[in-house]
Amino acid sequence: MPAAQTPTPLDAAPLTCWVVTDGKAGDEGQCIGVANALGAETRVLRVAPRRPWSWLLPRGPLDPREAPGAATSPFQSPYPDVAIASGRRAVAYLAAIKRASAGRTLTVCLKDPRIGPRAADLIWVQTHDPLRGDNVLVTPTSPHRFSASLLKAQRATPLAEIESLPHPRIAVLVGGDSRHHRFSAQDQTRLLDGLRALAQGSGAGLMITASRRTPAPLAEGLARLAATGSHLMWDGSGDNPLPAYLANADAIVATADSTNMIGEAAATGRPIHVFHPTGGHAKIDRFLGTLREMGVIHPFPGPLKTTTYEPLDSTPLIAAAIRKALSRHPTPHAAGTGATEAACGPEETRKG
Repeated sequence: MPAAQTPTPLDAAPLTCWVVTDGKAGDEGQCIGVANALGAETRVLRVAPRRPWSWLLPRGPLDPREAPGAATSPFQSPYPDVAIASGRRAVAYLAAIKRASAGRTLTVCLKDPRIGPRAADLIWVQTHDPLRGDNVLVTPTSPHRFSASLLKAQRATPLAEIESLPHPRIAVLVGGDSRHHRFSAQDQTRLLDGLRALAQGSGAGLMITASRRTPAPLAEGLARLAATGSHLMWDGSGDNPLPAYLANADAIVATADSTNMIGEAAATGRPIHVFHPTGGHAKIDRFLGTLREMGVIHPFPGPLKTTTYEPLDSTPLIAAAIRKALSRHPTPHAAGTGATEAACGPEETRKG
């Protein structure tokens, strides 16, 4: 009889993971999506460095109050197998966690850390970012929490209000004013007129979501549009129906102010029609150019497209790269050791 194999630490217990951000929803969602894809026992730790330390990040030094091991720090032993961070103010904590764990924690940075490829053991960036290196993974779209299995489940058992909508069903993802974009009065009129023409011309059922950044007049106009026919608009209460809207959409309209929003939509394989408000940025233009060349996005207002493509989802690719990096990591991981309660700062505990 062959000898029984001794399980490795990775086989013996789930991975432990810390997600480190300053609380921005977009950054946190990306990190949690990757942690979920790893199947890790995950804690979400949010940093809030004081001035002047916040001004010096990501290069540091850290706010002493939040440095790993300090009595008031959220980062306490035992340290996790993996630490995933995103955002300028969170990246610097990865190196400190690495030192405090004596090298046991594998550090992962999502998005360009702005301090070069040595900022973490593994870095993910989008194609339009210039950073490259042996430890840099590059994909066209960003990670998110809308896994293929989640979208499949939402298609299998759609919400009753979605089932009652006519086809084509169009998910409408509306962002708002940002550092690089502004929704002028003319932009708002153009978007609303385009959606109205789309609904009337094709008989489409619209499934609309707005953002906290959406200007109030535009949000009110969207609500009035939703009330004029067989349409839905999420009012912000209860569970966010965005996964259900995306999963059951025949096509998608999204505004160009959010690459995250467009990346989430690209996981469906459905055509995305992009509305451009006033403004722009060279990096966003490069991102959209890549997706345009791939046949993923189309202009809005414009003809409704129904052609599909292979869904784009970087989340499992990043998770696979992390597991590969763990298999090569020089120091054994204390998988399953868990984590203590944070001494300060809001946190959440999740299991992917």
